[in-house]
Amino acid sequence: MNKQQQMMQIRLKKLGLLIYDARNSAHRSIQESADAIGVSVDDYQAFEKGNKALSLPQLENLAFYLDIPLEHFWGAESLSTRKKPENIQQKEQFSKIRNRVIGASLRAARIKFNQSQQELSLVTSISEDMISQYEMGASPIPLPELEILSNALKLRIEDLIDQRGPIGKWRSEKNEIDHFLAIEPEVRQFICTPVNFPYITLAKRLSQMSVEKLRSIAETILEITF
Repeated sequence: MNKQQQMMQIRLKKLGLLIYDARNSAHRSIQESADAIGVSVDDYQAFEKGNKALSLPQLENLAFYLDIPLEHFWGAESLSTRKKPENIQQKEQFSKIRNRVIGASLRAARIKFNQSQQELSLVTSISEDMISQYEMGASPIPLPELEILSNALKLRIEDLIDQRGPIGKWRSEKNEIDHFLAIEPEVRQFICTPVNFPYITLAKRLSQMSVEKLRSIAETILEITF
């Protein structure tokens, strides 16, 4: 077993523990979680045991279903109890489309580096035939292999995560909530008070003005004040 294969085995075990932790924190059964991402119970159990890797679209679907940040699966912390979310409709079609998009991104990155599939295979220890299938979206890419391919092609996993579909919208909403909660409590309270909405609208309009226009307004206010 070479170094790349050892790294994939370690990553599989760690990923399995994180998946197990996420499911338990959401109080979901193995059957429910397997159904949510469209796999058999045996496959899902293999994911949690670290014997088999799920693909990024499957991981996206699971994170959405469990209502947890995708970043959890790259961390090492356990999760607190989460509320019960809904699952994605037409999950199989979603995964197929996502696999094609991810494959196209890998292919574009490989071509950008003027690298052949054979050369990429030598670097990653992933067979040329599998790389071809991954690029066509014909086969889901196990997450550890996707990470190795991404590193070889100088891609970030974050750039491969769904941006415009249901996962992308969900992540955008979660990020917006996180950004809002990062604001000082007094400012959050000011924003949420209806009587202050005109001030927020005014601030928004001012932020869109040019420096020259703002300077002119400031000078006018000074003249009125003094």
